[in-house]
Amino acid sequence: MTEQIVQHNTEVKSGERFEFGKNWNDFLKSLTPENIKHAETSFLELMEGSDVKDKTFLDIGSGSGLSSLVARRLGAKVFSFDYDPYSVASTKELKNRFSNDDADWKIEQGSVLDENYMSSLGSFDIVYSWGVLHHTGSMWQAIENAQIPVKKGGLFVLAIYNDQGNKSSRWSKVKKLYCSGVVGRTIVKSTFLPYIYSISFLIDVIKLRNPFTPYKEYKKQRGMSVYHDHIDWLGGYPFEVATPEAIFHFLKKKGFALKNLTTTNSKGCNQFVFEKI
Repeated sequence: MTEQIVQHNTEVKSGERFEFGKNWNDFLKSLTPENIKHAETSFLELMEGSDVKDKTFLDIGSGSGLSSLVARRLGAKVFSFDYDPYSVASTKELKNRFSNDDADWKIEQGSVLDENYMSSLGSFDIVYSWGVLHHTGSMWQAIENAQIPVKKGGLFVLAIYNDQGNKSSRWSKVKKLYCSGVVGRTIVKSTFLPYIYSISFLIDVIKLRNPFTPYKEYKKQRGMSVYHDHIDWLGGYPFEVATPEAIFHFLKKKGFALKNLTTTNSKGCNQFVFEKI
């Protein structure tokens, strides 16, 4: 067992980290070709149709491995890593299912907070990290390190939770409670899951919409599962946020130009595509 795995397990036991990988491992049990197709469509929309064929692609915090799989299916040469050992296992499971013995898809455990590790990876045409860096416990250092492997003219793609001020602070407390143990997890799930579903149901009824349609359509959002995304949201700790402007100015100083931006007014992620100039 490596030092990082020991550290990860210690953080989980002390209530300082959500077990993201176990959630994604459970998600893979219900993964369908339709999920993968929707994930591919969302990926291409974010990339604005940029051709990734034969490009080198670094997936920082690969999670379930779905984004890595999409990039590989589109012809990229993929390197995936994650800090969470269960996420590494999930990514390997997905590769075994759809791209077994593929020499152009490599997977390992690593930490974006390890500057030496990031510097050792070499340079990539595309560095991708969707919804990951705000869960490291040191978001700005993670962004600083994540941009290291982007080659000149390459793309840096990331999604970071939107800063909602006091709302974000309150959600951080909920997430910490979820990770505190069985009792905290039970309280959060039994309180907030019914709340989230009932509010959504009520809004749809008031607006005369089919309240079940959003759940049927949810997989079109990056091919994900509404339930597993809700669990990821409720338990996703460590948790940090940033405004789009803060991300823009931080990376502008590092020599990046913004190519694409999708913002949200909600608790979700702002999505960025930067080019290293």
